[in-house]
Amino acid sequence: MKRPTHRKSQPVVFTDRKPASTKGARIVSRSSADRLLRVGLRANWRSDLYYRSLTLNWWQFILMSALVYLAANVIFAGLYLIQPGSILNARPGSFADAFFFSVETFATVGYGVLSPATTYANWVMTLETLVGLMMVALTTGLLFARVSRPTARVLFSEVAVIGQHNGQPCLMIRLGNQRLSQIVDARVSVTILRNEITTEGRFIRRFHDLKLLRERTPVFALSFTAMHIIDKSSPLFGLDAAEMARSEVEVLVTVTGLDETMGQVVHARSSYTADEIRIGHRYADVFGSTADGRRAIDYRRFHDTVAE
Repeated sequence: MKRPTHRKSQPVVFTDRKPASTKGARIVSRSSADRLLRVGLRANWRSDLYYRSLTLNWWQFILMSALVYLAANVIFAGLYLIQPGSILNARPGSFADAFFFSVETFATVGYGVLSPATTYANWVMTLETLVGLMMVALTTGLLFARVSRPTARVLFSEVAVIGQHNGQPCLMIRLGNQRLSQIVDARVSVTILRNEITTEGRFIRRFHDLKLLRERTPVFALSFTAMHIIDKSSPLFGLDAAEMARSEVEVLVTVTGLDETMGQVVHARSSYTADEIRIGHRYADVFGSTADGRRAIDYRRFHDTVAE
């Protein structure tokens, strides 16, 4: 994951008034990139190394592990070279022999060709063995934590729609379960975030929880549509596409539930900006049945909408 950076060359102005448009700057990103600029926070890897290691993608994690492994062996190879002749059967002054001896010691392989020849080398070997055991244990723990971390493969529709439901305008968001296992007692919450001006003339970004027709389902197996009726009590009442764009409306969707296979709570989230809400549309039907009577869902039409 790309981490927040501190750009000293970019001045940041704080004001109670409405700032310049921040269109596209989601509070909840659909990708792994974090587009929010955090100012005034100290980026200290050492104080939160475990969390940072878990949030790296796999290629970054593998590359980081390889670099740490190589750096450790380079350092210990240099320590062995400080005392000439400290490694038995090694070529004099050979960094390659010292490096590969360090690798053997680090992994506790010990092929028997190279071995410590002095008391100094034995002390360095003892220290490296301790460091190697600790690093192997830490790497194993991180790998297990990354692999065993519960995740919900929830598919969110690419756009939200506002269409008619029982004669009333309704905000609808389609969700799908991409796993064969079911999510038990799944709960969905929908919140909108928009720009507002207080009576004192101050600019704020305010959250409004939306009341859903059904916010939970006992079993989330195939598909679920979160529905919010836009009546006079709704924060979306009276807003058209232009007004939603002007107030930079963002719809936040979260899903939590218990994965029946892993027996752990899983969660997923997504968001929709004003230009990703289609007014006067409904979702295309994705349910059907096979010739032998089995229920089927066509995910090829999952994101399709139809104008009403």
